[in-house]
Amino acid sequence: MLVWINGPFGGGKTQTAHNLARRLPGAAVCDPEHLGFGLHRMLPPALRGDFQDLPAWRTGTVDMLALAARRHPGPLIVPMTVTEPGYFTETVGRLRELGHDVRHFTLLADRATVLRRLAEREPVHHLRRLARLPAPPQGESFAVRRLDDCLHRLAAPAFATHLHTDRLTVTQVADRIARLAGLHPRPDTDSAPRAALRRAAVKLRALRLD
Repeated sequence: MLVWINGPFGGGKTQTAHNLARRLPGAAVCDPEHLGFGLHRMLPPALRGDFQDLPAWRTGTVDMLALAARRHPGPLIVPMTVTEPGYFTETVGRLRELGHDVRHFTLLADRATVLRRLAEREPVHHLRRLARLPAPPQGESFAVRRLDDCLHRLAAPAFATHLHTDRLTVTQVADRIARLAGLHPRPDTDSAPRAALRRAAVKLRALRLD
């Protein structure tokens, strides 16, 4: 089974994916963003736009997830924002055409909630600016610029099943996804400090240095 977790940038996809995978025996997180970053590194900086616009990303995502689904015995958790209907058809739709069991969920939240979550990334951007690494100007980012469009597009019926996460913890969101997908994760027994450390570790692993 492939559990695709969609949602706006900063909507909690990656944290939810890692929480769910940690509590599901045999589960693994497969993040198509890494393929996109790799494709970017093959291009001069001036040519690096939205990697989803590259056909190689869409076909490569399907090829790699299909390979993993054939060979890995446990559930695969896929945190990835896809808002373009055509690209959704070429990825999620294509995997289903190939016979894979893809359960798709979209995490939604109020604009203010997502902006608050995105603001938590600002310290990382600040460190990158201090290190003279590429980073958006303060208060600006690709995620913020795309937020309104993402929320509008992802609310469409084509991107169901929708889960509104404003008043839910990461664990509660993961549990709802698991229940709807027919999965049975172990209880989350982390204390609040340990849960905070896990979230910080996920953020660190997601950092890019180029």
